[in-house]
Amino acid sequence: MEIDKYTIKNWSQDDQPREKLLYKGKQSLSNAELLAILIGSGSREENAVELCKRILLKYDNQLHLLQKQSLQQLQTFKGIGEAKAITIIAALELANRLKLSETNELKKITCSNDGFLLLHPLIADLPHEEFWVLCLNNNNKVVHKFQLSKGGLTATIVDIRMLFKTAIEHLAVAIVLAHNHPSGSLQPSLQDKQLTEKIRLAGNQLEIKLLDHLIITQNDYYSFADHGEL
Repeated sequence: MEIDKYTIKNWSQDDQPREKLLYKGKQSLSNAELLAILIGSGSREENAVELCKRILLKYDNQLHLLQKQSLQQLQTFKGIGEAKAITIIAALELANRLKLSETNELKKITCSNDGFLLLHPLIADLPHEEFWVLCLNNNNKVVHKFQLSKGGLTATIVDIRMLFKTAIEHLAVAIVLAHNHPSGSLQPSLQDKQLTEKIRLAGNQLEIKLLDHLIITQNDYYSFADHGEL
């Protein structure tokens, strides 16, 4: 009987991802090996690890880029059917939720980086713009966070009345604004600056202080407060 060399179970024990994790620890596995454990098998042409290496190479070995792919996009790879694509998406979503649960422990905003850490997992990887608001009490603790609007690739519409309606409902004494730039640019647009000023002035009338406005990208952020623009 011919041995299928493309099946991981026919490799030497040291080369099998599951056994490698068992005997050498999870840190010893590459991203491709961890993905290979999830999908279990490859195709007649390549084993699971080789398949996962090829998938990751397509996205420059960046897991956050892989996370953005749809079910249909993942199924364009030979050897990835619906079940395997669903498994990959589910695993990456769990990883994202774990990151969210960790950052949710950070409740007090003491600087711009605190706001960035709280909101980065929510909007940094999105292909469209979203506008979020943090509502804070008088101890600068976050009592509520919410998505105010969702837009296109380059802009989103912000309803200032709805912003402050929600802030008042949660008894906020201060707010932090944030939106993402899918383009990766950290520079605020003229519209960003005008909107920030309108919200600041409206907040002053309601005695709700605008502490900061963050522009968030995949790897960094811009703070209006840090740049002396509030």
